[in-house]
Amino acid sequence: MEVFHYDNAIVRAFAIATAFWGLVGFSAGLLIACQFFWPALNLELPFTTFGRIRPLHTNAVIFAFVGNGMFMGIYYSLQRLCKARMFSDFLSWFNFWGWQAIIVAAAITLPLGLTTSKEYAELEWPIDIAIAVVWVAFTINLMGTIAKRREKHMYVAIWFYIATAFTVAVLHIFNSLAIPAGWFKSYSLYAGVQDALVQWWYGHNAVAFFLTTPYLGMMYYYLPKAANRPVFSYRLSIIHFWALIFIYIWAGPHHLLYTALPDWAQSLGMVFSVMLVAPSWGGMLNGLLTLRGAWDKVRQDPMLKFMVVAVTAYGMATLEGPTLAIKSVNALSHYTDWTIAHVHTGALGWNGFLTFSVLYWLFPRLYNTRLWSVKLANYHFWIALLGMMFYVVPMYVSGVTQGLMWKQFNQDGFLQYPNFLEIVMQIIPMHRLRAVGGFLYIIGAVLMVINLFKTAKSGRFLAEQEAQAPAPVGRETPAREHGHRWLEARPLLFTTLAIVAILVGGLVEIVPMYLIPKNVPTISSVKPYTPLELLGRDIYIREGCVGCHSQMVRPFRSETERYGEYSKAGEFIYDHPFLWGSKRSGPDLHRVGGKYPDAWHYGHMEDPQGFSSGSIMPPYPWLLTRKLETNQLPARIRALRRTGVPYPEGYENGPAQKDLEAQAAQVVANLKAGSVESEPDREIIALIAYLQRLGTDIKAEPAATPAASAPVASNP
Repeated sequence: MEVFHYDNAIVRAFAIATAFWGLVGFSAGLLIACQFFWPALNLELPFTTFGRIRPLHTNAVIFAFVGNGMFMGIYYSLQRLCKARMFSDFLSWFNFWGWQAIIVAAAITLPLGLTTSKEYAELEWPIDIAIAVVWVAFTINLMGTIAKRREKHMYVAIWFYIATAFTVAVLHIFNSLAIPAGWFKSYSLYAGVQDALVQWWYGHNAVAFFLTTPYLGMMYYYLPKAANRPVFSYRLSIIHFWALIFIYIWAGPHHLLYTALPDWAQSLGMVFSVMLVAPSWGGMLNGLLTLRGAWDKVRQDPMLKFMVVAVTAYGMATLEGPTLAIKSVNALSHYTDWTIAHVHTGALGWNGFLTFSVLYWLFPRLYNTRLWSVKLANYHFWIALLGMMFYVVPMYVSGVTQGLMWKQFNQDGFLQYPNFLEIVMQIIPMHRLRAVGGFLYIIGAVLMVINLFKTAKSGRFLAEQEAQAPAPVGRETPAREHGHRWLEARPLLFTTLAIVAILVGGLVEIVPMYLIPKNVPTISSVKPYTPLELLGRDIYIREGCVGCHSQMVRPFRSETERYGEYSKAGEFIYDHPFLWGSKRSGPDLHRVGGKYPDAWHYGHMEDPQGFSSGSIMPPYPWLLTRKLETNQLPARIRALRRTGVPYPEGYENGPAQKDLEAQAAQVVANLKAGSVESEPDREIIALIAYLQRLGTDIKAEPAATPAASAPVASNP
């Protein structure tokens, strides 16, 4: 027998960070929820508007709260499953402090408007590189620990940890490929339709392999431990793992149904999404059935209560996700609050409740004591569960209401609700209820923090926990072992097969988008953005406008009646990054060019409520006074040329500035005609130029390429 010590210090560090960042992320979420019905909370400051705080909220919850929770759960369970201390204490602490530094960098840069605008991947390129470095350190630490394990066979939780480590690395690296145009500005290497496909290949699988697979591994470890029962079915866990990691990677295109993405890619995404029900529910049932015969313990143990709700929420979210991927359902749900309800069922229920469960289980063991107050933990459970219901149910009502009102025609064949704001006003009460739910959820989290603090104060922390295990005298599997048991003793082969499983889907979907030109047909009238429009687009990205406005008119009669001609793939070939959006809190803007005079845009950005009574859009007064930074223009044009945008060589060295000044003068003249005075070097001038460009390219070529010949779909 060998004597060694588990490292509990790193587990405690991640646990404390989890609780802290959870409160930060939840609070940011409550703020943006309140901004929907109380626009004054935007404070008319650049750093506090919805467009800048929303990505802060999503990054804080996903990467700070869930990310630290994932590391906490893995660092504790992996050591005990391998019967070995972590491979490197240095890498463990590098992982911890590096991850916290990345979170702080995100908390600083996102409110400053330093963003790529790509959902769940908003951080700019220097931080992306830091993420890759820290993640590689974590992966080396993980695999090193597995290599020196004293336990021959890898338990099911380790399978999910391995898949998480390598898949997240692949997703992050390929989606983040960009050309820098400054220290905190870059342009995606991909454009338009191709960028959209890569982004949602990443975005959906960030949900799969950051928010799901590591937490499934934690479920397989902590649920049996807390219930003191073995996992229900070893065979079902095998099917669950391999089917899940193979199928999940194909499902990304279901975020792009009815868009300009080719139909074959949309259909692949839909089919594999529907197939996901089987492995997902296999995992849920494996978790819940592990509790067979232990329901009396569930009633008494708040940790198990949280776990049961978490696993149930996982099952509900993974049934709803494939349902939303069916085209007819997606036609109603996409861009609405239904999607918000869906993702928060997973975030609040699956990730939140499972994290709370693990924290309640770990703290008494880290401090060699008992939980300070079981009653307080039960209060947390019921308050958080009530908060979750108050959040998701109103959002379901809101989402279905939006989808139906957008598509409603009257008996004369005209849109029943042509004014988008009328629909927004209809769902305001639902957003108030959502905020109540968020507030209750935070109250529960505060009670948990108090309980954990009191638990720590009542015990003594065991930084180095002594353990004994037989020496690793050899791990060759006996000849009689075969199949998956044989594979579990060979981590390198296991890892290789897992990587192959996750690469197949991505390659099949993404590679043809680059090798087959007809997937992205060009339109001759589509030209690169002018210098002024380019800077205006960057301002649009900086302010987070894509968080509320889509730029994708789908081929439905309701949308073409409301917005104009449906969007074509060839219109986006110079869009680095794409800005199709995933939520419409305001109307689609792809055809807004020329719809309103320049003076209207000027006044609307200054005082939205003055132009549209009841609008929830925040004002942007700083755009009217802040000078346009044209010194960045040459670097940005050079970066875009490297991505393939056909700006002439040397264009940035003089001609671009002249073109910018000429177009700015024209915008100023247009404003003056509308009784508005403005200097030509203000940011609002560039933003107006960009908005007036949107959707106007194909007006010069009404009979376009094959992409424009598809029929307009009727309302589903």
